[in-house]
Amino acid sequence: MKTSWRTASLVASAAAVLALTTACGQDAPPPASSQNVGATAAAGDYGNTGNAGSGGDKAGGGQAAASPSNTAGELNVSTNAELGKVVTDNLGLTLYRFDQDTAEPPTSNCEDDCAKTWPPVPADDATAGEGIDKSLLGEVTRADGTKQLTVGGWPAYRYVKDVNAGDVKGQGVGGKWYALTPEGKKAQAADRAGLSTRQDPKLGEIVVDENGMTVYRFMKDEAWPKPVSACTGACLEKWPVVSPVDFEDTKGIQKKGYMTFTRPDGAEQQTINCWPIYTFAGDKAAGDTNGQGVGGTWYAVRPDGKPVGAPEK
Repeated sequence: MKTSWRTASLVASAAAVLALTTACGQDAPPPASSQNVGATAAAGDYGNTGNAGSGGDKAGGGQAAASPSNTAGELNVSTNAELGKVVTDNLGLTLYRFDQDTAEPPTSNCEDDCAKTWPPVPADDATAGEGIDKSLLGEVTRADGTKQLTVGGWPAYRYVKDVNAGDVKGQGVGGKWYALTPEGKKAQAADRAGLSTRQDPKLGEIVVDENGMTVYRFMKDEAWPKPVSACTGACLEKWPVVSPVDFEDTKGIQKKGYMTFTRPDGAEQQTINCWPIYTFAGDKAAGDTNGQGVGGTWYAVRPDGKPVGAPEK
């Protein structure tokens, strides 16, 4: 959706704000949730090619955890709902490429700590499964003398935070790491709506922005009788507000209570069911949920605006 289209559409949306605000006031507030304030966690840096960090990725849900091995086995093609077709190893783990490498000639520039976070895929036993063109598979000799698999000339890696078959937590990390397509290209997500939903293996259906970043609620905010944000000052550096998104540019989001409001600094912020929404600076790639449960006050958002996993009194 083009920015100019959204801007034009916001004019129409503004006319409905008064009526929607009244709707917020008509709803009874939901049961109070735990109000433990808690310190906001540091953002963490998951984009570095060095340490993987401890940023809160949690294994669980869905398929049984797979353990990376020192073999590749039969390579296959897996279809990801957002990225399309990507290459996986014999355990179903996604293979990645690094923008600082080269394909002509094949060269790996991920060594030492980088290689601990992004383990090189061995070439020794790699074979082409269904959907894989054998002629695109090759190898490159690394500085330590080991042979690394290449796909379309690009050295292939796994990501240490991918623990379940089908995980793509390495996608877009640092703006340099991308899942490999069967042709050796960078997997790219299709254009998303301004706000939509995705199925998280642990949290269920949650709201994401146009970049696939998880959307959160702050339990100290208010929605009734009108939206009020309690996140100000330094809080906003770690929890940026979601700017207005026309409802026509959403997919799967509840319409009731979908409105914007004006913050004390004059900025407009989007709400879902009248609750202010945010993203988290500690989420470095689409699919990250590092903000979930931070301080006992921040939670991912369901399509109806309810917080995921927030404790009740």
